[in-house]
Amino acid sequence: MSAARQSKCSCTTRSEARAPSRNAVACHFRDRIIAIKKNRRISIGDLITLVFENRDTVLFQIQEMVRAERIVEPAKIQDEIDVYNELLPREQELSATLFIEISESSDFKPTLQRLLGLTRPGIVRMEIGNKHSVEGQIEGGREEEAAGRLSAVQYVKFHLGLQATEDLLTSDEPVYVVIDHPNYNARARVTADLLSSLRSDLNQPR
Repeated sequence: MSAARQSKCSCTTRSEARAPSRNAVACHFRDRIIAIKKNRRISIGDLITLVFENRDTVLFQIQEMVRAERIVEPAKIQDEIDVYNELLPREQELSATLFIEISESSDFKPTLQRLLGLTRPGIVRMEIGNKHSVEGQIEGGREEEAAGRLSAVQYVKFHLGLQATEDLLTSDEPVYVVIDHPNYNARARVTADLLSSLRSDLNQPR
């Protein structure tokens, strides 16, 4: 792992990443993550939901992967840590997992085809008042589009910069998450609870 990656990683210990057994401690942690995610979720229209990530949510994803795949070797656990740590936001940045929620299996392929191009810069964005429009950057989006496919789960980074960060932290202006796609146009205002969580993320030391 490079020094740059080490400097931003917060879920770094293999002992933390090992999934706890299904005891009271594990159940308490799971319940706490569910409560945390409730205030980190925003639905944009009827198909797309974003969940903003922090250290706790990423650690939970690592533990669930370790449990599901029954990973016990330290090197393989470290590989999972390295992959999922990419979800953690850097300074002046917010990070989210985007879910395309399709209830009927028969609708899965046509819906994803209809949303092809969702990963292009500017399709997903965050608006902070009338001053800032921050494009969501989706890793691997160009490769997916070139291959003519779209995954139902995407990882989005919003690189705010100094001024947009300060305004999100201090301004009373409304904040929106916007999807501006030719076949899907929707916007949703960030709730007070979600805004509080995002401000907490931006105030975390890196």
